Amino acid sequence: MLHVSTGNVCRSPITERLNRHALAHRLGQVPASGLIVESAGTWGHEGAPMEANAAAVLADFGADATGFTGRELLDEHVIRADLVLTATRDHRAQVISMGHSAGLRTFTLKEFTRLVRAIDPATLPPLDDGVAERARALVRAAAALRGWLLAPSPDADEVHDPYGAPITFFRSIGDEINQALDPVVTALTGVAAPR
Repeated sequence: MLHVSTGNVCRSPITERLNRHALAHRLGQVPASGLIVESAGTWGHEGAPMEANAAAVLADFGADATGFTGRELLDEHVIRADLVLTATRDHRAQVISMGHSAGLRTFTLKEFTRLVRAIDPATLPPLDDGVAERARALVRAAAALRGWLLAPSPDADEVHDPYGAPITFFRSIGDEINQALDPVVTALTGVAAPR
């Protein structure tokens, strides 16, 4: 699972690390049954640390920012990923334009969340088959629904860039990302978030 934003220092690292945290928390293991969760940026700051405010947001959720370094999005990242989740529609278009049959497995995070909510988890392979196999089935089911469940507005599928913004805006983006990830992680693991 590949998370993509622009610089790979704010949105995609927050999404990657919140996703890893949620998967490990619900499955009780790291890594989560062979599921690889990583991130990169379309204009990635190769080797750069995560923005301090992004790391603070992760700490708010109990997620770990340790050891993160930014990466530029490369062909090999897209080729390897069974699912690419982007921050915006522009990022999605950039990933798809790279080729590698990425169109059927590339979504904005919020688009994928909307589609996942419409999928009956009982139609997915059992967890005994592995989280990675369940994820592949989820991607296929979401791709089949694309075009049927449209966003209420073009902006509804965007996660706005908090780069350079105050911590309060970073926190609102962190909440937005966390809320969008919750149904995805629930579908992948079969375990709802504790309330």
